[in-house]
Amino acid sequence: MIQISFTDAEIAALAYERYHYPCPQIQKRMEVLYLKSQGLAHQEIARICRISRQTLVTHLHQYQDGGMEALKVRHYQGQPSTLNAHQPTVEAHFRAHPPQTVAQAQAVIAELTGITRSPTQIRAFLRRMGMRLRTVGALPGHAEDPKKQAEQATFQQEQLEPRLAEVRAGKRTLFLSMPPTSSMEPS
Repeated sequence: MIQISFTDAEIAALAYERYHYPCPQIQKRMEVLYLKSQGLAHQEIARICRISRQTLVTHLHQYQDGGMEALKVRHYQGQPSTLNAHQPTVEAHFRAHPPQTVAQAQAVIAELTGITRSPTQIRAFLRRMGMRLRTVGALPGHAEDPKKQAEQATFQQEQLEPRLAEVRAGKRTLFLSMPPTSSMEPS
């Protein structure tokens, strides 16, 4: 059995981190060490945490070698996307011709690179390139209902025009948002 002596400060830190650390995998490692600090047997810790004995031993050795900081290190990086190799080409094309939808971006990427990905993966790739989704809104048209037309005219005369007069007089500031030319735009 691996013998580790814990200070009161280390036990308090483990007790806190096992519930408050942002990564669930690291929380589990902290739980393993906390249970070890409470004197539980390895078999019991493995059963409670639902991990193998080898994983338990690995966590204990990590703690022995580097303390709590060693437990917080995550080595999983994921697999790099094959689209990353084509990023300069795709990015240059999209800077010149921004796609209006993710589906359009998906089709253009498939045409440029020969690689087909799901809309979710295309969206993530576009975000990694620094592009973001733009929300496109529409202004309401003229109302057909005479009651609604009267309401719009009242709004324009009583609320909009006085505010625009204040803007012209320099008493109020007006901020305009221009509609984007496309729904996907470089940031």
